[in-house]
Amino acid sequence: MSSHVKIFACSASKILGEKIAAAYGIKLGKVSVQHFSDGEFQASYEETVRGDTVFIIQSTMPPTDNLFELLLMVDAAKRASAKEVVAVIPYFGFARQDRKDKPRVAIGSKLIANMLTAAGITRLMTMDLHADQIQGFFDLPVDHLFASTIFLPHLRSLDLPNLLIAAPDTGGTKRANAYAKFLDCGLAICYKQRKVANEVSKMTVIGDVKGKDVVIVDDIIDTAGTLTKAADMMLDEGANTVRAIITHPVLSGPAYDRLTKSNITELIVSDTIPLKQSHPKIRVITVADLFKDVIDNVINKESISSHFII
Repeated sequence: MSSHVKIFACSASKILGEKIAAAYGIKLGKVSVQHFSDGEFQASYEETVRGDTVFIIQSTMPPTDNLFELLLMVDAAKRASAKEVVAVIPYFGFARQDRKDKPRVAIGSKLIANMLTAAGITRLMTMDLHADQIQGFFDLPVDHLFASTIFLPHLRSLDLPNLLIAAPDTGGTKRANAYAKFLDCGLAICYKQRKVANEVSKMTVIGDVKGKDVVIVDDIIDTAGTLTKAADMMLDEGANTVRAIITHPVLSGPAYDRLTKSNITELIVSDTIPLKQSHPKIRVITVADLFKDVIDNVINKESISSHFII
């Protein structure tokens, strides 16, 4: 363990930051955020970072204050003569805005990449980007980790007798197919149509789910409309049980209410985003040890490829 490594966390990811720092064997660095009456805030380090490799942990889910606090912390570290500044963003917000899908819209994730680079990061560490091509928006090293590293051992421990992996939409086919190949089981795909964002108008399933223990795999659960609709549809098609493994539990709007009313057996998520409330159907698996291992390998200039199961 290097004495010139310091781990800090911004407000939205302080609990995860404490877990990562504890796993690494050091205390989380001291920071303070001063708030002014008009809503403006100022972030500062309460200890020296001169010559250090600084890891700043912050998921950038809404509100956008979370992103801006990270940018301020990066800028502060750079101006305080940190040797390297690594942004650890377990959940990369605005990742769904990765292209122009209609005229006159912004490419939000590219804008975020530009801002992080301008602020002074020297490396990015993140997990399960909504779109892989976001890595190419950065002209610096990007460690794109996969939550499958923590989810697959748990999935195997369930010992489901008739396992079937499912993708909640055609966009998630690649991820679901990788799980199915690794686990040597079948694959089903949900085909959905939307009239407006966050609202599924029609859904059908491609594949035979009858008598199967279905596990839906995806990177983000937002309003839970797609997931709960898919789970109920698969049970209507004869599935024994339906579970879901989702990396980032955004869970906004009616998500918790929909989970309560749905027939889904279990929702397994990571702690890249802290839950707004507990729920009997939600099981959380921490990513702290994975990020700790990768931080350790980066510091020691060792390969991190062993942490990519699929």
